[in-house]
Amino acid sequence: MEKNFAVYILASRPHGTLYIGVTSNLPKRIWEHRESVVDGFTKEYGIKTLVWYEMHDNAESAITREKRLKKWDRAWKVRLIEENNREWHDLYADICA
Repeated sequence: MEKNFAVYILASRPHGTLYIGVTSNLPKRIWEHRESVVDGFTKEYGIKTLVWYEMHDNAESAITREKRLKKWDRAWKVRLIEENNREWHDLYADICA
């Protein structure tokens, strides 16, 4: 069975606090953030809305991309989100379909 890896950005609200993560199971990981089942940054700041994600074929490329995105200026991250999700819609339903 081949795994797909995802880099994702969550937001507390449009233009709110952002969180960048990487996972091998995007629907499960986003569910965990939404339900606050794991203590940490996203639970503390109410960051639950999936606003951007990108799929990768392997863990190495996903982790490399995550590390690069975390170093970006906030304006660049906002621009990346708004290129495909101008209204900051929650994309969770899209990944669960």
